[in-house]
Amino acid sequence: MLAKVLSGAILGVEGYLVEVEVDLAKGLPQWSLVGLPEGAVRESKDRVRAALKNTGFGFPAERITINLAPADVRKEGSAFDLPIAVGLLAAQGRIDPQRLSAYVLAGELSLDGLIKPVNGALPLALAARSAGLSGIILPPENGPQAAVVEGLTVKSAESLPQVAAFFNDQVELTRPEPILFDDSDLAEAPDMSEVKGQEAAKRALVVAAAGGHNVLLTGPPGAGKSMLAQRLPSILPPLSFPEALETSKVYSVLGLLNHGPALVTGRPFRSPHHTISDAGLIGGGSYPRPGEVSLAHNGVLFLDELPEFGKQSLESLRQPLEDGRVTISRASQSLTFPARFTLVAAMNPCPCGSLHQHPGTPAYRPGP
Repeated sequence: MLAKVLSGAILGVEGYLVEVEVDLAKGLPQWSLVGLPEGAVRESKDRVRAALKNTGFGFPAERITINLAPADVRKEGSAFDLPIAVGLLAAQGRIDPQRLSAYVLAGELSLDGLIKPVNGALPLALAARSAGLSGIILPPENGPQAAVVEGLTVKSAESLPQVAAFFNDQVELTRPEPILFDDSDLAEAPDMSEVKGQEAAKRALVVAAAGGHNVLLTGPPGAGKSMLAQRLPSILPPLSFPEALETSKVYSVLGLLNHGPALVTGRPFRSPHHTISDAGLIGGGSYPRPGEVSLAHNGVLFLDELPEFGKQSLESLRQPLEDGRVTISRASQSLTFPARFTLVAAMNPCPCGSLHQHPGTPAYRPGP
């Protein structure tokens, strides 16, 4: 018997729908998973098997073929555990397959059948709404993220038996409350009013905030460069809802919203250490992921001790500073991440840390 369940995956910071096709056929017990699955997806066999057995459903002793369509796009992550398990139940006749077509399912299964959070819930919810689907079923930790998407019914499930009972009209799943978009959580953020003095530097930051300019702060240690930079977001205009949604997608893909606020409502402030790699700053890796410039999207990227950063890292900032996005190209694909930010850099006036030294103290001696 054949069953189809809708799920989703992430490409860059955008979600796209994946159709999980499960076929049970006569023959020796065998598990075949196709559709370019990566390591975590291939390992779903053991998690799904244990979850089905430990929740009383049992694992079918048949020839199992699972296809993740479109089959020519790489799939990664553990979000396919839940749709695969539900597809197996539907193929066995334990769930009405007609009801599955209206919902997108995503979630990682523990061995006892509980559903764990996954990355990228917000882009998946946006993809489901764009496809005209009526709802999405997610773990409780991911529900608030997806609830900010208007026009989509979001339901949270704690376990596999709960999802099966929902599709059999035996229980109703919880609907997470959508959060209200405001900036009330910014009250405890560093504020520019806390800076005493430094009128010239504060004036420069005001001009940068008003005109979208980048800033270089130069001064000896302890002059307040980092303190000023940390308070620049407090004088930037508040995030609009579309900006908050775009920024939150980056954080959702990296799993940074699973155990905290469901939406980024304040201007991000990112301050990477100068030992950061090029991929960590710009984004990349074998399977490209967003870097610090994308996490600072619609906010501030602060580079302290600017001369200590590698030349290649600084050169790679050229594209995001000019275009507001960064493109990572690999042999198999090319991905674009958002990266529109205000760059604030700080440096000492000379390698010793201070341009002027008291006579008789060890200091940097410039050449003739």
